[in-house]
Amino acid sequence: MTKIVNHWIGGKTAEGASGTYGPVTDPATGEVTTKVAFASVEEVDAAVAAAKEAYLSWGQSSLATRTAILFKFRALLDAHRDEIAELITAEHGKVHSDALGEVARGLEIVDLACGINVQLKGELSTQVASRVDVSSIRQPLGVVTGITPFNFPAMVPLWMFPLAIACGNTFVLKPSEKDPSASVRLAELFSEAGLPDGVLNVVHGDKVAVDRLLAHPDVKAVSFVGSTPIARYIHTTASANGKRVQALGGAKNHMLVLPDADLDAAADAAVSAAYGSAGERCMAISAVVAVGAIGDTLVERIRERAEKIKIGPGNDPASEMGPLITATHRDKVASYVTGAAAEGAEVVLDGTGYTVDGHENGHWIGISLLDRVPTTAAAYQDEIFGPVLCVLRADTYEEALALINASPYGNGTAIFTRDGGAARRFQLEVEAGMVGVNVPIPVPVGYHSFGGWKDSLFGDHHIYGNDGTHFYTRGKVVTTRWPDPADAPTGVDLGFPRNH
Repeated sequence: MTKIVNHWIGGKTAEGASGTYGPVTDPATGEVTTKVAFASVEEVDAAVAAAKEAYLSWGQSSLATRTAILFKFRALLDAHRDEIAELITAEHGKVHSDALGEVARGLEIVDLACGINVQLKGELSTQVASRVDVSSIRQPLGVVTGITPFNFPAMVPLWMFPLAIACGNTFVLKPSEKDPSASVRLAELFSEAGLPDGVLNVVHGDKVAVDRLLAHPDVKAVSFVGSTPIARYIHTTASANGKRVQALGGAKNHMLVLPDADLDAAADAAVSAAYGSAGERCMAISAVVAVGAIGDTLVERIRERAEKIKIGPGNDPASEMGPLITATHRDKVASYVTGAAAEGAEVVLDGTGYTVDGHENGHWIGISLLDRVPTTAAAYQDEIFGPVLCVLRADTYEEALALINASPYGNGTAIFTRDGGAARRFQLEVEAGMVGVNVPIPVPVGYHSFGGWKDSLFGDHHIYGNDGTHFYTRGKVVTTRWPDPADAPTGVDLGFPRNH
């Protein structure tokens, strides 16, 4: 019997009423295992209404109340991490160890939310004028929403709703319809921890649900992670409707390898960063820029390592890389490899046509490695979001830096070198929001913020960390004067308020 994933509204399961469902496949077999209910406008409105009603009390709740529930949620999430990882593997396809890592990175933000009382401390200046004090405080926005991608069905929602809820907001989550089960399980665990009904709601769907959330007058802010074209649309549409927006887009992350680098370490890093989670990461390294004469040696060492990667079902402990999310996406990724030679690249490894015995209908693709890729090639210009690594050549650091900075994306980047001066120069000169020095995937820890530059981010705020707290709250400044009991009334003064 096919499993059905329904909405979570007002603290309980809400069966889909629109009559429209989307298929959820097991990427390892290609079989449809689940149907997910797609929300109508009315169902989205019901979720927002539940959140709005819950905000009346949750927005006024004490920090002690909020953090007590968050600590219980953290304990439950930790206890159920294997279960959540299994849901991720079943619907996304990534190997179990990678799914566990995703949950662990989500837990970091729950940790941050548990300590929100420190983040929400205000400021006070006393005696700015005679008996005048000025204080700054931060208050929640109201109902906020998150629209999250398929590649991290637990981690990215956990980057959003725990922090938003800790700040006193209520939340409506619209997860990817391709792998929806993990998000519902997270909501169930939060409810079990004691979260009041309506504070966290989950609605599934397509553009109908998204557009309603972007236009709904009671939604005050929108968080999004996904591709650049959709991030631009989310930002434009939600901003036009008067909402605060953080929209994280796509990437083409470069790894610069200087001639003095440890080439074995660089090759290890390139392989793990390019092919981990089958390349379906916005922080994946998809372009290596080799400087000077090291290019041939580096490519050979990458090839040697890449050929040894074990590809298979995500629930097989022997597998190091799983399938792609859908057959359509698999075919799109393959097209970049099959067209690479005609655009001037050297195809070192061609992973198209790869299958796994006993799982021939799965969404499989093997490892691909392209060398001497021109910057005009589609494989370089586009975010492929699959296990395809492009290697480009540069004669000097300056040439490599100019190549990287010419990219319209500015999400993450890395440099591999033993030269501290070169590394320092790179971290200051490169146009990207996150930089790794001998670290291939520089995803910040939870108490620093995550976000890129240029076409990788639309909006002013990065996600989680201090930026996340500021995004989910708004500032208020209070200026106070209390008369001294000994003072007599001074009468009305129509002049400009004096500070001295």
